[in-house]
Amino acid sequence: MRGPRAEETLRLMASGSGDGSRHPAPSAQEIIVLRDVKKSFGEQQVLKGIDLVARRGETTVVIGGSGAGKTTLLRLIVALERPTSGQIFIDGEEISQLPERELNRIRRKFGMVYQYAALLDSCTVLENVAFPLVEHTKLSKKEIRERVEQKLSILDLDPKVVCDKFPSELSGGMRKRVGLARALMLEPPILVYDEPTSGLDPLTSRLVDDLIEEMRQRFGVTSLVISHDIASCFRIAHQAILLIEGRVEACGTPDELMDGPSDVAREFIKNSGVDTSRLGRV
Repeated sequence: MRGPRAEETLRLMASGSGDGSRHPAPSAQEIIVLRDVKKSFGEQQVLKGIDLVARRGETTVVIGGSGAGKTTLLRLIVALERPTSGQIFIDGEEISQLPERELNRIRRKFGMVYQYAALLDSCTVLENVAFPLVEHTKLSKKEIRERVEQKLSILDLDPKVVCDKFPSELSGGMRKRVGLARALMLEPPILVYDEPTSGLDPLTSRLVDDLIEEMRQRFGVTSLVISHDIASCFRIAHQAILLIEGRVEACGTPDELMDGPSDVAREFIKNSGVDTSRLGRV
C-alpha cells in the first residue's frame, strides 16, 4: 500500500511535464515541488526527469549512492543552479526562470546545515552565527548580538560561555548546534542538511538524527536531508526518495521503499547492511 506522498509523486511521473498548464498549482502544504526536472552539463545528463514533492513541516530524505545526482538536485532546489528543463516550485513560486535578483530572495527561504557545520575557523561563535544578519539585514550591532544570544540559548548553548570562543574550542555537538543557530538566523521555512552524518560514528549519527527532529518540532521547519545513511533515513524520514543514475527509482515512507515493488530499492537498502527491523523513529 502506497502512502499519499508516493501517490503524488507517481501521479506527477505519470502525467508528464514541461507544460505548466497540465498541472494544478502546488497546494499550500507542498513547499517544494519538482516537475520533470532535467539537468545537463554539456552532453552529460545528470538528472533525467525528476518529480518530487516535499510537504511542509515534514522531513524528506533523498538517498542514493555516489554519482546518483543528489548534489546537483540539492543545488537546483536551493537556486544555486538552473534546470535545463522542467519546473521547480519553492513555497508556491516557480523559480526556474526568475532573474538572479529574485533568486537571492528565494535562497533566503533555506537554511543550510553542512556536514561539519562549516564554521569559519578565524571567527568567533558570535561572528559565525551573526553572519547572515550582517549580510542580509541592516540591524545594529546590539540588535544582532541580542538575536544571536537568543538563538544560542534556544539551542541550549550559553551565550556567555560560547560567544567569544572559536570553533576549534567547541565539542563536535556544540559545533553542530552553532551551525544550526546560524542556519536559523533568518528564520527560513526550510532547513537543508547536506550529508549530516557522513563520517560520524553510529552513536554521534543518532544524536544528529535527534537534532534534526528537534529542529523540525521546535521551529516548525521543513527538513530536506541529502544522505546515504539508511539508518538515519528510517529514523527521521516522513518521505524517502531513492535516486539512481539521475532518476527517482522509488518514493514513499522508508517502509514503503523496503516493502514496495522496486527490486532496486530493496537491494539498495539490503546492501547498506542496516537491520531496518530494529530501527525506530526518533
